[in-house]
Amino acid sequence: MKNYFFLQVYSLVKKIPRWRVATYSQIATLLGQPRSAQAVGWALHACPDNIPWQRVINKAGMISIINERAPKTLQVALLKTDGIKVIKNEGDFFVDLKIYRWLK
Repeated sequence: MKNYFFLQVYSLVKKIPRWRVATYSQIATLLGQPRSAQAVGWALHACPDNIPWQRVINKAGMISIINERAPKTLQVALLKTDGIKVIKNEGDFFVDLKIYRWLK
């Protein structure tokens, strides 16, 4: 069974609406664990299919996923389906946090 922190991550990430993103550190802070951004990433790496993992990006607004199961291009496609504009810059993909950040 997944640990309690992972379950908390999944519950919170499910609340991120379409057209919005959150950062790994934002999720960790909202869960009262501000130094656990990397653990949020591990939780999403192992998440069930019903979690909108694509809506979590790094604090610079960059898609930083490293996952054979879900490449960056899949995250880009899912974000675009969510109505989020993704910008490509020098091979990296970015979302404008000023526009799309979820403010819980």
